[in-house]
Amino acid sequence: MFRSWKLGTAFGIGIYLHWTFFLLLAWVFFSSAGDGSYGVALYELTLVSAVFGCVVLHELGHALMARRFGIGTRDITLYPIGGVARLERLGERPIEEFWIALAGPAVNVAIAALLAGVLSLGALHAPGDGLFESIQQGKLLQPLLYMNIMLVLFNLLPAFPLDGGRVLRAILATYIGRLRATEIAAKIGVAMAVLLLVLGLTILSAPMLIFVAVFIYFAGQQELAAVRHREANRWTEPLEQSPADPDQFHREPAWSASGFSGFTWDHHTHRWIRWHNGRPVQTVSAD
Repeated sequence: MFRSWKLGTAFGIGIYLHWTFFLLLAWVFFSSAGDGSYGVALYELTLVSAVFGCVVLHELGHALMARRFGIGTRDITLYPIGGVARLERLGERPIEEFWIALAGPAVNVAIAALLAGVLSLGALHAPGDGLFESIQQGKLLQPLLYMNIMLVLFNLLPAFPLDGGRVLRAILATYIGRLRATEIAAKIGVAMAVLLLVLGLTILSAPMLIFVAVFIYFAGQQELAAVRHREANRWTEPLEQSPADPDQFHREPAWSASGFSGFTWDHHTHRWIRWHNGRPVQTVSAD
């Protein structure tokens, strides 16, 4: 039995539907049609499909921004709690993750602005004007507008690995390195997951929010473990030459923590320092 089905391809990226998505559709249909209201059930299914169409565009925003930094996307998969774009690798610099994370919510902002413009234009027409009357009576675009606004607000929560949590990690990684930044972002993500779990169980009584909370917790911990593994491998990776003598320059902790590769200028000794994955490997005199 296949775990997912391919819906199509966009910009060379395969888009898949996970089998659990059909559980969501079944739940929406039977909860709406329980009293024989099949018209309502059809409307709810249409709205859910439209919302997840916006989710696909959201994930494509991440993927296309990643492509600008030379990072490919393996695929995009839709789950009942949202979509996931699997990038081939993380960005080398925090600024790359910052813009990749923001690109998804930016797409939803653009969709919301477009829907607001269409609805505003429709409000200027008198009833009976055909298309705009059907738009208003269909009551599809307005809920879709609200859902896109909710997608923006929810995804920007500082709950790693949601987009807001990735933005937070990118900002922190600029100063303290990716590992420490991920540890802090993951802790905040755990706190947010607990808060969402409590809200889902008590005040809001929302089963979907409970699943989202569980996803945030486990996905955040899984990525933290992956970053720790990569960091451990980085420090055990053999160098082409012996590390530079630290007495020859003033070592900057920020360059070491960020995993920087390249050259920096040491103002104390007036030497160039060549770095490889956060380790100084050579000093070069300016003379």
